[in-house]
Amino acid sequence: MKLYIRQKVFSWADKFTVKDEYGNDRFTVQGELFSFGKKLHIYDMQGVEAAFIQQKVWSFMPRYFVFVNGTQIAEIVKKFTFLRPQYLIEGPGWEVEGDFFSHNYTITSGNNPIVSIRKEWMTWGDSYELDIANPADEIGALAVVLAIDCVMATAAAASASN
Repeated sequence: MKLYIRQKVFSWADKFTVKDEYGNDRFTVQGELFSFGKKLHIYDMQGVEAAFIQQKVWSFMPRYFVFVNGTQIAEIVKKFTFLRPQYLIEGPGWEVEGDFFSHNYTITSGNNPIVSIRKEWMTWGDSYELDIANPADEIGALAVVLAIDCVMATAAAASASN
């Protein structure tokens, strides 16, 4: 199954819709404008919270927690590296590798693919395609990908301020 994310270019708080491969709205993602640390809520189309992403504020490296149905399923941590970014997904036993600068990477469990992420170029704003191998992993995979995107944005903002 495929999901498509198109983040809005001009927004004070993160807010965007996730669509399926047929162009139907699947989820709405909304950030909290005035919060201590970044927080994202993922809602299904009935308005029920499907997942929640929260930044750990006092951390040496960017770190985010992913909750599904109120239970923490993953912790995303940017590893300390000099050449290219690496991320650790603690919790579900997933591994992530690929080219994060071009938003072209894969999350696997052992040798089994969970989700492949590909950035679509020549679009207004950031647009991503998520190819999820098992529909049962849909919300977890979406939330982990969004958390990795948050880690990358936090790291980019920190390096830009130096």
